[in-house]
Amino acid sequence: MSLPVMTGLIGLVYIVVFGGLSLLRREGLSLRFAGEALIVTAFAELVIILLAIPLHPVLFVLILYLVTLRVRILVDLANSFAKRGNFVQADRIYSLATRLGPDTTNKLIIEVNRAIMLLQENKLDDSISAFTKVLYEADQGYLGVKYEAAVHFNLGVAYLRKSNHSLATIEFNSAIDTWPASLYANRAQQALNRLHHKDSAPAEDKSANS
Repeated sequence: MSLPVMTGLIGLVYIVVFGGLSLLRREGLSLRFAGEALIVTAFAELVIILLAIPLHPVLFVLILYLVTLRVRILVDLANSFAKRGNFVQADRIYSLATRLGPDTTNKLIIEVNRAIMLLQENKLDDSISAFTKVLYEADQGYLGVKYEAAVHFNLGVAYLRKSNHSLATIEFNSAIDTWPASLYANRAQQALNRLHHKDSAPAEDKSANS
Protein backbone atom coordinates (compact mmCIF):
# COMPACT_ATOMS: atom_id res chain seq x y z
CA MET A 1 0.00 0.00 0.00
CA SER A 2 1.38 3.40 -0.98
CA LEU A 3 1.99 6.05 1.64
CA PRO A 4 -0.61 8.51 0.25
CA VAL A 5 -3.31 5.81 0.30
CA MET A 6 -2.33 4.74 3.82
CA THR A 7 -2.42 8.35 5.02
CA GLY A 8 -5.91 8.84 3.57
CA LEU A 9 -7.17 5.66 5.22
CA ILE A 10 -5.66 6.64 8.55
CA GLY A 11 -7.40 10.00 8.35
CA LEU A 12 -10.78 8.39 7.63
CA VAL A 13 -10.38 5.78 10.38
CA TYR A 14 -9.41 8.54 12.81
CA ILE A 15 -12.60 10.45 12.01
CA VAL A 16 -14.79 7.35 12.34
CA VAL A 17 -13.22 6.20 15.62
CA PHE A 18 -13.28 9.56 17.39
CA GLY A 19 -16.67 10.41 15.91
CA GLY A 20 -18.00 7.12 17.28
CA LEU A 21 -16.57 7.90 20.71
CA SER A 22 -18.36 11.25 20.64
CA LEU A 23 -21.65 9.46 19.98
CA LEU A 24 -21.00 7.07 22.87
CA ARG A 25 -20.34 10.04 25.13
CA ARG A 26 -23.65 11.54 23.92
CA GLU A 27 -21.90 14.62 22.54
CA GLY A 28 -23.26 14.37 19.02
CA LEU A 29 -21.28 14.44 15.80
CA SER A 30 -18.97 17.43 15.39
CA LEU A 31 -18.77 18.70 11.82
CA ARG A 32 -15.93 20.97 12.95
CA PHE A 33 -13.90 17.97 14.13
CA ALA A 34 -14.52 16.03 10.90
CA GLY A 35 -13.71 19.06 8.75
CA GLU A 36 -10.45 19.78 10.56
CA ALA A 37 -9.38 16.14 10.31
CA LEU A 38 -10.12 16.11 6.58
CA ILE A 39 -8.17 19.34 6.04
CA VAL A 40 -5.14 17.96 7.92
CA THR A 41 -5.37 14.72 5.94
CA ALA A 42 -5.58 16.57 2.62
CA PHE A 43 -2.61 18.75 3.57
CA ALA A 44 -0.59 15.67 4.52
CA GLU A 45 -1.43 14.08 1.16
CA LEU A 46 -0.17 17.19 -0.65
CA VAL A 47 3.06 17.17 1.36
CA ILE A 48 3.66 13.52 0.50
CA ILE A 49 2.72 13.73 -3.20
CA LEU A 50 3.85 17.19 -4.27
CA LEU A 51 6.85 17.72 -1.99
CA ALA A 52 7.85 14.05 -1.89
CA ILE A 53 8.28 14.24 1.89
CA PRO A 54 7.65 10.85 3.54
CA LEU A 55 5.34 11.56 6.47
CA HIS A 56 5.49 8.72 8.97
CA PRO A 57 2.00 7.41 9.92
CA VAL A 58 2.71 7.81 13.65
CA LEU A 59 3.73 11.45 13.14
CA PHE A 60 0.62 12.00 11.03
CA VAL A 61 -1.66 10.62 13.76
CA LEU A 62 0.10 12.81 16.33
CA ILE A 63 -0.49 15.90 14.17
CA LEU A 64 -4.15 14.93 13.74
CA TYR A 65 -4.50 14.49 17.49
CA LEU A 66 -2.86 17.82 18.38
CA VAL A 67 -4.87 19.80 15.83
CA THR A 68 -8.33 18.29 16.36
CA LEU A 69 -8.10 17.81 20.15
CA ARG A 70 -6.14 20.98 20.94
CA VAL A 71 -8.90 22.39 23.13
CA ARG A 72 -9.20 19.30 25.34
CA ILE A 73 -5.42 19.09 25.67
CA LEU A 74 -5.32 22.69 26.89
CA VAL A 75 -8.27 22.09 29.25
CA ASP A 76 -6.41 19.15 30.82
CA LEU A 77 -3.33 21.36 31.19
CA ALA A 78 -5.38 24.14 32.79
CA ASN A 79 -6.99 21.64 35.15
CA SER A 80 -3.55 20.52 36.33
CA PHE A 81 -2.71 24.13 37.27
CA ALA A 82 -6.09 24.62 38.98
CA LYS A 83 -5.59 21.49 41.09
CA ARG A 84 -2.29 22.94 42.33
CA GLY A 85 -4.00 26.21 43.23
CA ASN A 86 -2.51 28.21 40.35
CA PHE A 87 -5.86 29.65 39.30
CA VAL A 88 -4.44 32.63 37.41
CA GLN A 89 -2.43 30.43 35.04
CA ALA A 90 -5.32 28.01 34.71
CA ASP A 91 -7.66 30.82 33.68
CA ARG A 92 -5.18 32.03 31.07
CA ILE A 93 -5.05 28.58 29.51
CA TYR A 94 -8.86 28.30 29.50
CA SER A 95 -8.95 31.67 27.74
CA LEU A 96 -6.42 30.45 25.17
CA ALA A 97 -8.52 27.34 24.53
CA THR A 98 -11.56 29.57 23.99
CA ARG A 99 -9.69 31.56 21.34
CA LEU A 100 -8.68 28.47 19.36
CA GLY A 101 -12.05 28.00 17.70
CA PRO A 102 -13.72 25.29 19.80
CA ASP A 103 -16.98 23.76 18.62
CA THR A 104 -20.11 23.85 20.78
CA THR A 105 -19.19 20.74 22.77
CA ASN A 106 -15.69 21.96 23.55
CA LYS A 107 -16.99 25.42 24.52
CA LEU A 108 -19.22 23.74 27.08
CA ILE A 109 -16.32 21.61 28.33
CA ILE A 110 -14.26 24.77 28.89
CA GLU A 111 -17.17 26.34 30.78
CA VAL A 112 -17.62 23.22 32.94
CA ASN A 113 -13.99 23.18 34.00
CA ARG A 114 -13.95 26.93 34.59
CA ALA A 115 -16.97 26.54 36.84
CA ILE A 116 -15.20 23.77 38.76
CA MET A 117 -12.21 26.09 39.18
CA LEU A 118 -14.53 28.74 40.66
CA LEU A 119 -15.78 26.10 43.10
CA GLN A 120 -12.17 25.25 43.99
CA GLU A 121 -11.63 28.95 44.71
CA ASN A 122 -14.76 28.80 46.92
CA LYS A 123 -16.49 31.43 44.76
CA LEU A 124 -19.77 29.69 45.37
CA ASP A 125 -22.23 32.15 43.81
CA ASP A 126 -20.11 32.48 40.67
CA SER A 127 -19.72 28.72 40.35
CA ILE A 128 -23.46 28.11 40.83
CA SER A 129 -24.24 30.68 38.14
CA ALA A 130 -21.70 29.07 35.77
CA PHE A 131 -22.95 25.52 36.37
CA THR A 132 -26.57 26.60 35.89
CA LYS A 133 -25.68 28.28 32.60
CA VAL A 134 -23.92 25.13 31.37
CA LEU A 135 -26.93 22.96 32.21
CA TYR A 136 -29.20 25.35 30.31
CA GLU A 137 -26.98 25.22 27.23
CA ALA A 138 -26.50 21.46 27.59
CA ASP A 139 -30.20 20.94 26.82
CA GLN A 140 -29.23 21.29 23.16
CA GLY A 141 -27.52 17.88 23.43
CA TYR A 142 -23.87 18.89 23.03
CA LEU A 143 -22.61 18.04 26.52
CA GLY A 144 -21.47 14.46 27.10
CA VAL A 145 -22.94 12.37 29.90
CA LYS A 146 -19.63 12.44 31.81
CA TYR A 147 -19.57 16.22 31.97
CA GLU A 148 -23.28 16.51 32.70
CA ALA A 149 -22.89 14.20 35.70
CA ALA A 150 -19.86 16.24 36.79
CA VAL A 151 -21.86 19.47 36.60
CA HIS A 152 -24.72 18.09 38.71
CA PHE A 153 -22.32 16.71 41.32
CA ASN A 154 -20.23 19.86 41.62
CA LEU A 155 -23.33 22.05 41.65
CA GLY A 156 -24.56 19.90 44.53
CA VAL A 157 -21.26 20.49 46.33
CA ALA A 158 -21.64 24.25 45.82
CA TYR A 159 -25.17 24.21 47.26
CA LEU A 160 -23.98 22.03 50.15
CA ARG A 161 -21.27 24.56 51.03
CA LYS A 162 -23.98 27.23 51.10
CA SER A 163 -25.98 24.98 53.47
CA ASN A 164 -28.79 24.64 50.91
CA HIS A 165 -29.40 20.95 51.54
CA SER A 166 -32.60 20.69 49.51
CA LEU A 167 -31.01 21.92 46.26
CA ALA A 168 -27.85 19.93 46.98
CA THR A 169 -29.97 16.78 47.30
CA ILE A 170 -31.66 17.49 43.97
CA GLU A 171 -28.32 17.91 42.19
CA PHE A 172 -26.75 14.82 43.76
CA ASN A 173 -29.75 12.75 42.68
CA SER A 174 -29.47 14.25 39.20
CA ALA A 175 -25.81 13.19 39.03
CA ILE A 176 -26.85 9.62 39.90
CA ASP A 177 -29.68 9.63 37.35
CA THR A 178 -27.47 11.06 34.61
CA TRP A 179 -24.78 8.36 34.83
CA PRO A 180 -25.42 5.79 37.58
CA ALA A 181 -22.16 3.90 37.02
CA SER A 182 -19.91 6.96 37.16
CA LEU A 183 -17.50 8.10 39.84
CA TYR A 184 -19.63 11.23 40.20
CA ALA A 185 -22.70 9.12 40.96
CA ASN A 186 -20.74 7.21 43.60
CA ARG A 187 -19.56 10.43 45.23
CA ALA A 188 -23.06 11.88 45.02
CA GLN A 189 -24.49 8.82 46.79
CA GLN A 190 -21.88 9.16 49.53
CA ALA A 191 -22.82 12.82 49.95
CA LEU A 192 -26.51 11.92 50.14
CA ASN A 193 -25.76 9.28 52.77
CA ARG A 194 -23.88 11.84 54.85
CA LEU A 195 -26.73 14.32 54.48
CA HIS A 196 -29.28 11.72 55.49
CA HIS A 197 -27.22 10.73 58.52
CA LYS A 198 -26.77 14.38 59.53
CA ASP A 199 -30.48 15.16 59.14
CA SER A 200 -31.58 12.08 61.06
CA ALA A 201 -29.02 12.40 63.88
CA PRO A 202 -30.92 14.96 66.02
CA ALA A 203 -34.09 12.88 66.01
CA GLU A 204 -32.14 9.77 66.96
CA ASP A 205 -30.32 11.61 69.77
CA LYS A 206 -33.58 12.99 71.08
CA SER A 207 -35.25 9.59 71.25
CA ALA A 208 -32.21 8.09 72.91
CA ASN A 209 -32.29 10.70 75.67
CA SER A 210 -36.03 10.44 76.30
